[in-house]
Amino acid sequence: MLNEVEFLGRLYDLDTLPTTDSRSTQFPTAREDIIQHCIANLDWPDDWIFYDERFGLADNDDALLRFLAEMLHPAVRTNLTEVEQLHDFLNQTLVHDGYEIVQIDAISGAPVFAGRRIGAGVPGSMKNLIFAADGPKPEIVFTDALNNDVLVIKNEQFCLIYDRPLAAHGLTWADLTSWWAEHEGLTAEPVREVSRSLYRRLDRSLGDNDAERRILRTYAERYVRLGDDIPALLPQVYLHYDPYTRAHHVPGAAPLPRQRMDFLLLLPHRIRIVIECDGRQHYADEAGRADSQRYAEMVAEDRELRLRGYEVYRFGGAELIDGSATDKRLAAFFDRLAERYST
Repeated sequence: MLNEVEFLGRLYDLDTLPTTDSRSTQFPTAREDIIQHCIANLDWPDDWIFYDERFGLADNDDALLRFLAEMLHPAVRTNLTEVEQLHDFLNQTLVHDGYEIVQIDAISGAPVFAGRRIGAGVPGSMKNLIFAADGPKPEIVFTDALNNDVLVIKNEQFCLIYDRPLAAHGLTWADLTSWWAEHEGLTAEPVREVSRSLYRRLDRSLGDNDAERRILRTYAERYVRLGDDIPALLPQVYLHYDPYTRAHHVPGAAPLPRQRMDFLLLLPHRIRIVIECDGRQHYADEAGRADSQRYAEMVAEDRELRLRGYEVYRFGGAELIDGSATDKRLAAFFDRLAERYST
């Protein structure tokens, strides 16, 4: 069990926070202050931390959620039964304010938690991640309809299927390259070469779409700059799956208007971010005339996705054709997105 200094030192720099003791020369920082009153003399009440303005727990929801989640960290509490009981208690209390504590990672099998607003993210668990399609639609059958287990029986060579469980922290580039190395028999190759091989395969799925390729390339630069533990950007991901091609349907009657997402990010807290690059086909007919019906179908589908918990961000194709200005615009977008969802 950690004492107050050891625990709070995980969350705050106690040596830079000021003392509250009038004898400031004896106890100049929060560290000495806490040692004096919580370890040496025990003359502060047990709940002092919640009223101490230095730590902001009374008036800052984010600070309080980090504090509560840290109480469940494996380095702080090792008894998993106790962790489970405290986790349940915290969520029963936090629900009245619209928050919950959820698992975002694991250390040696022990859960790591963070706080979030209730309702964030997409309910359910990911089962079938089919992406980077670069040819005919894969033909799929259920091997176990009750468990939603699928098998690609034709055209598997034209898509990638991530077949590992999705970790609580989402899907990072490190996760994806590890899977790719095993999938392609590259486990003995340097990580950098595996990463390049995977990038080339993802790039191929974009065909001749230069606007989408610019999105992928700009994001790939983040792997080099920030490391491979950031979320992986997945292109051409199947969202809906209609076993029939458009030719099987009466024109305009296809039941699933958007079968693939241009890009998908899988973040912690079951947050799924869809990025779409809108060319003329999203709002005009084959002759280039404005098509209000086509546009209406697109925004209606966006509403459905958002109601299911997905976040949708769209780029107009014209935004992505002006060279360095486009690169800056995309980099700024991804920076702000990362900042918004940082835990």
